[in-house]
Amino acid sequence: MTFAKLTDLEVLDKMADAARAAILPFFRQAGLTAENKLEAGFDPVTVADRAGELAMRAILADHRPEDGIWGEEFGQTPGQSGRTWVLDPIDGTRGFISGTPTWGVLIALSDDTGPILGAIDQPYIGERFVGSPEAARMTGPMGIQNLTTRSAAPLSQAIVFTTFPEVGTADEGAAFHAVARHAKLTRYGMDCYAYALLASGQVDLVIEAGLNAYDIQGPIAVVQAAGGIVTDWQGSPAHMGGRAIAAANPEIHAEALEILKSY
Repeated sequence: MTFAKLTDLEVLDKMADAARAAILPFFRQAGLTAENKLEAGFDPVTVADRAGELAMRAILADHRPEDGIWGEEFGQTPGQSGRTWVLDPIDGTRGFISGTPTWGVLIALSDDTGPILGAIDQPYIGERFVGSPEAARMTGPMGIQNLTTRSAAPLSQAIVFTTFPEVGTADEGAAFHAVARHAKLTRYGMDCYAYALLASGQVDLVIEAGLNAYDIQGPIAVVQAAGGIVTDWQGSPAHMGGRAIAAANPEIHAEALEILKSY
């Protein structure tokens, strides 16, 4: 029997489903331990991170064996198609081991120019945010919703997110807080879920530093499909990581970027 080849979006959904099934049994379970990947500092990894990535890699082996893979836990696997699936099985492992529902599964399909499509999936809440050239949508407990970022407003009315109060280096922290001083409200600690909130029109800016490609490519695809903009702090592409600013619209992006560029 011959089966029709799945579309890229169908493959993405199968991967997200597989990651949910692999990861959720470990969430909020007594006895879950975390290894530290850093000699200085704390960058945790758990059996759930590894199980989630292996589950997604198994889907790709079945449905996209010609594509490359770049995953946080198991590194890079070359492909022949010129396309790469960029995977972070648990973005926000600190939140995961703390029991907060703000971590997520990040998936992106990319070429040399950056992400083509991507997803931010929150398995415990049951929300999946997907961005592609055709649409941006969220599926969850309240059904299917189209994603649209906020319309233009001055920075003085903005809600700004970052994950860590220190942001990165001392200079990077100073740059972020210079933007935050102009904003109406600053919030911390949401990891990838902050980008989902931006794509769904709840917040205006997410500013981070020290990112890897697998931290940002899924969010880039979702935010841009919803009408937002994501660059580095100089206005250049951010898909390889480093410093990133995600904005609901070009106007607030330009206002915040002008401050960041001065640091």
